[in-house]
Amino acid sequence: MTRAKEMGFGLRVHADEFANLGAATLAAELGAASADHLMVTPRAEMRAMARSGVIAVLLPGTTFGLGLSKFADARAFIAENVAVALGSDINPGTCWCESMPFVIALACRYEKLAPAEAIVAATINSAASLGIADQVGSLEAGKIADVLIADVPDYRHLAYRFGTNPIEMVIKRGKIINHKEREEHKENM
Repeated sequence: MTRAKEMGFGLRVHADEFANLGAATLAAELGAASADHLMVTPRAEMRAMARSGVIAVLLPGTTFGLGLSKFADARAFIAENVAVALGSDINPGTCWCESMPFVIALACRYEKLAPAEAIVAATINSAASLGIADQVGSLEAGKIADVLIADVPDYRHLAYRFGTNPIEMVIKRGKIINHKEREEHKENM
């Protein structure tokens, strides 16, 4: 990892998924952008991450997919001033979950994030973990218009109505690339 950093590569660390091996501290020492998983990270390592600005990318879908009961302690990361991001960790081995609304629901239910916190973690904080928060991750003038429109009466329903697909429309770089109403109309023709 040191050599990769010397060569100009950004660093991300897979850390503390099943056991604490000091990887979160290593991420902090090397100035990694993020550390992912973090299901068993001790508070001292969280503080090291906070001092170095390492973003905690929590992946509750993996914990769920593996049938484990110990989820990452999002509240502790927040208490230690570590920015929390959420990801799907989609992969065929431990988490075949393509649904970020479901990841948000898991984070609220098992990692104790409030719905607003989970949405921030899934959007702007995730963009920050990738070093692209200046381009995407929030609705701001000058940013790329990557937007999901959800058919929910209130943003909190993203955490409450799990198991459904609430996404009504997908906008990528300002262009509609998927619209549920159009797709349903095509199917009924």
